[in-house]
Amino acid sequence: MIINHLNQPFNYFPTFSTLTSTFTPLNLSLSSSTTLLCLSNSNNSSKPTSLASFKFKRFCAENDNIHQSSSQPQTFSALSLDTPWDCGTVWSTMAFYMFTLHIPLSFGWFSVVAEILQQPNLDPQTEAVSLFLAQSLEFTATLILLKYTAKPQYQCMNLFKTNELSDERNWLLSSTMGLAFLFSLVVLTSFFLDGVLEPKVASNPILKEMLVSSDISKAACALVYCIITPLLEETVYRCFLLRSLSSTMKWQHAILISSAIFSLAHLSGENFLQLFIIGCVLGWSYCWTGNLCSSFLIHSFYNAMTLVITYLE
Repeated sequence: MIINHLNQPFNYFPTFSTLTSTFTPLNLSLSSSTTLLCLSNSNNSSKPTSLASFKFKRFCAENDNIHQSSSQPQTFSALSLDTPWDCGTVWSTMAFYMFTLHIPLSFGWFSVVAEILQQPNLDPQTEAVSLFLAQSLEFTATLILLKYTAKPQYQCMNLFKTNELSDERNWLLSSTMGLAFLFSLVVLTSFFLDGVLEPKVASNPILKEMLVSSDISKAACALVYCIITPLLEETVYRCFLLRSLSSTMKWQHAILISSAIFSLAHLSGENFLQLFIIGCVLGWSYCWTGNLCSSFLIHSFYNAMTLVITYLE
């Protein structure tokens, strides 16, 4: 997420009490009264049921259903409880991704390229192109892994499918608000850390060299940091991990856990707090909208701004 170094591309429903033998105080709403009246009329089997009585009973039932549905609260999280992955396979899939795909391709890829090319040091353009190939390969392999471990009834594109509540919420507005909130938090956190710890250089000199070396390097870095990496990380840490965890626990706890793992995956102790805050904002946006486009847009714009700052320094 934070491109500070080269190898980190970075239910509840209100219920009605059951009838008991104990008499309770009378506190009936209009729908409850009409429902009781309907029940008393239906128990009188000695009289034939007329058309008017049938219509009245139907009105009572419809009125009671409307009353119950209107009293149901709207939840914050728009994520569906039905997830594409079984709870038992979440952590095993996450571990397989981390140790088989993420760490080798994100942190050991340049050594492999240098060994293949028989060059002790790679030039900036070769590093940029290699980074693009590594992230593209990791993203493709991750999609195959998530599709293979998903339930059989889910097709590849259904993994990103939204529900009715998600469609009612404006993900673009949420992205704008989330991006502004994210920048504010990161700035405040930076000031706090600089006051407590020794200030450090924010930019990465190797990334700086890639950005200024050639147009090919600029294009490769832009594609990696603004498109491929945000899409990869949002798919893994929000669409897969956060969505799966929120089906078994409160969405707040799911955000905290997924954000901590998101931060740890960057293997950057000095930026753990900022990465954790970024993960929380991205998780909040995804839970509210239920749409991966929201967190992806925030992630992409944040990385783009980081690239611009690094280039201009």
